Amino acid sequence: QVHMVESGGELVQAGGSLRLSCAASGRTTSRYVMAWFRQAPGKERESVAAISWTGVSTYYPESVKGRFTISRDNTKNTVYLQMNSLKPEDTAVYFCAARRGTIVPTDEYDYWGQGTQVTVSS
Repeated sequence: QVHMVESGGELVQAGGSLRLSCAASGRTTSRYVMAWFRQAPGKERESVAAISWTGVSTYYPESVKGRFTISRDNTKNTVYLQMNSLKPEDTAVYFCAARRGTIVPTDEYDYWGQGTQVTVSS
């Protein structure tokens, strides 16, 4: 079992930056694909970034490409999401997730955190 805890969410002005962290405990996640998802009120959960266990491969949807960067530190069992040039439409609860295998843009992940709120004011 993997327990994941996100942190770093807060209120920020449009154009600002935030870095989210997700610390995993229990089973090591060093060989897992790690990802960040978000869910805004009334909307479906969507993937915003994913990273292979080596860190070599990443995935970003067009909506965040060039603004968000995912990274990981396998020695700390932690994955990060650096978010720059934030927009009000980035407001959502952000979740981290882990899965074995390859990166997928869908929510087919085995383990999930509880989420951290990011609010971007205009």
